[in-house]
Amino acid sequence: MHLMYFTEQPMSAYDEKAGLDFGATALMFSNKYFDPVAGSRLYNEYLEQYKLAEEVGFDGIMLNEHHNAPFCMQAKCNVFASILAAMTKRVKIVLLGNPLPLAEDPLRLAEELAMIDMVSKGRLVSGFVRGGGQEQLATGVNPAYNRERFEEAHEVIIKAWTETGPFRFEGTHYHHRVINPWAVPLQKPHPRVWIPGVLSKETIIWAAKVGYPYIALSTEIEATKKIWELYDKVAAENGHSGGPEFRGYLQRMHVAETEEKALANARQFMWMQGEFTGLAHPVWSSPSGYFSPAMRKAFVEYAVGRRSNPRGAAFEDQLKNQQIIAGTPKSVIPKLRRLLEETRPSIIGFWANDGFVSAQDTRTCIRLLGEEVLPAVREIGKELGLWSPFEANAPTSRAFPAPARPAGEV
Repeated sequence: MHLMYFTEQPMSAYDEKAGLDFGATALMFSNKYFDPVAGSRLYNEYLEQYKLAEEVGFDGIMLNEHHNAPFCMQAKCNVFASILAAMTKRVKIVLLGNPLPLAEDPLRLAEELAMIDMVSKGRLVSGFVRGGGQEQLATGVNPAYNRERFEEAHEVIIKAWTETGPFRFEGTHYHHRVINPWAVPLQKPHPRVWIPGVLSKETIIWAAKVGYPYIALSTEIEATKKIWELYDKVAAENGHSGGPEFRGYLQRMHVAETEEKALANARQFMWMQGEFTGLAHPVWSSPSGYFSPAMRKAFVEYAVGRRSNPRGAAFEDQLKNQQIIAGTPKSVIPKLRRLLEETRPSIIGFWANDGFVSAQDTRTCIRLLGEEVLPAVREIGKELGLWSPFEANAPTSRAFPAPARPAGEV
């Protein structure tokens, strides 16, 4: 299996009451409440935590990005990826990922990622996302063209990585008179591409068609099974088998030395679902044209008080259905077994800390995961035949064969 560590890198040092009074901190909550001194401290704490994650045995560090929101300080995941490329030795650097529709120059993005791959000696996994609805507004991108821009930017990047230049690209949204980058990836034909998402059928179908692993982000177990049914059906129709090597899951899970401590810290996962101050206004997070009409209707009805929050259930309900797992290492392992047995993913991300969890509690969580949880999960994975994409040598995409390992990589 491939086991990753993840945190949203929350900016937890701000006036929480001001955020609660405003009601929606993503996008329009004033940055006058941002404290760069505290931000500097937190950035460096996150770097130390990533180093510890490598030391205790994680296979990868998962990074993402968001904009204009205290629930995530990482405004550009490639910046942290560049730092980790130099300061780590073994872990994969997994970007889940760069929001392609926000990119005004996907060719430059292709060059940045190629540099990260070379500096890390071939440890980059380059995931791509559509970006949140409010982030289209934050960057001045028309949300109605979100999916078009995503697919076209993806095409530019893959061509820049795999085709010999110079050549020209003329699309609907991107125009490049000359594509001839001298920064190209170490991995050939290009780094693996993984696609994270929630329940967007369009994204699941697209990932299955091109043969990229799909990473389900904290979905319910029954909903996750339906994702894999759809993915495997589309994959079979397009000439590849799908299966565990193409399945990933991001599990929100906090472990501590006592059940009480774990539950208290796990409640911080509710930041992004609006229980505290992490959520954008529902209309901002689902601007016209971004979601399907049915999904947008759900968010707008929530905004005017006609339905419950479509982003998720109450904390206690998410504990029951295992979208959130909390406890001691001994108590969480059986719950992870259930997840693995029922959904069979070969890629697992442990979203282990969020919100106001202290630096010390975070380090304890990472240590306990490495010492007790990861070894148990690996044994369960062997028992169930869940080999990581790297062990199974699954191809990066149907269009391109699997990337070769760089010399010296184990």
